[in-house]
Amino acid sequence: MAGSTTQAASFRRRVRFYLLDHETYLGKAIDIALLALNLVFVAVYVAQTYPLSRASETLLWRLEVAIGVVFAVEYVLRIYGAADRLAEFLNGYTVVDLVAVLPTFALVALPVSAVPFNVGFLRVLRVVRVLRFYRFTDDAEFFFGTIDDNTLRALKLLLTVLVLFFVSAGLFYSVEAGANPAVGNFGDAFYYVVVTISTVGFGDIIPTTAAGRWVTVAAILAGIIVIPWQAGKIVREWRSKEKVNVTCPNCGLSHHDPDASHCKACGHVIYQEYDSRE
Repeated sequence: MAGSTTQAASFRRRVRFYLLDHETYLGKAIDIALLALNLVFVAVYVAQTYPLSRASETLLWRLEVAIGVVFAVEYVLRIYGAADRLAEFLNGYTVVDLVAVLPTFALVALPVSAVPFNVGFLRVLRVVRVLRFYRFTDDAEFFFGTIDDNTLRALKLLLTVLVLFFVSAGLFYSVEAGANPAVGNFGDAFYYVVVTISTVGFGDIIPTTAAGRWVTVAAILAGIIVIPWQAGKIVREWRSKEKVNVTCPNCGLSHHDPDASHCKACGHVIYQEYDSRE
């Protein structure tokens, strides 16, 4: 009994290690495979919004289910191998992993009579698939090496912009498709979101439903709030790059100029070691 328990614990540690590892060949292979499957998973969603032959629709559906099964196995393994399973279950990335595959399995489980429901509500949920990419920016370690903090923040900013555009376009397409003749596929919705959030607003596509107008308002507000917030992190990091991490013993202010002898907040004397040869 003790031996089997030890083996199970050892297997759990290996599962946890390889799902988090970025250095071994197996860890890198898992990272690359999951990233590639994530790209395909999102591409399948986009492709399904275009007119396709019945054979192509069937192929894409089978591909979606197959990738969904892989992600479901990954989800189970992450929960199984986690040191704290409850914490892992409640982790934001793990929740997104689950929500991303639920629509696919719901489509499999629901009866044919629920097809209108599938096309409507579940299409909206499938937009969250793109949020899985945030898991790859959880730390600065990647399968190709380690990147610096500024590059990681810039990558998160770029990802935030793309996710904002993608999710907004997916939501807009979901509520406008069928009701708006100008929105025939995901590309039309993406074009509308980009020109709207960028305040260009050509006016060739306008929302025709109340839900479409609310999605537009939400997208604009998100662009106003989220993008400057992420960009501000990068700017603050660049501004503090030349600061010395010395904390004032009087007021507690940290990060002072390299040549500062007094705290710029309270004027208290601070001590910094420096090389007089510089």
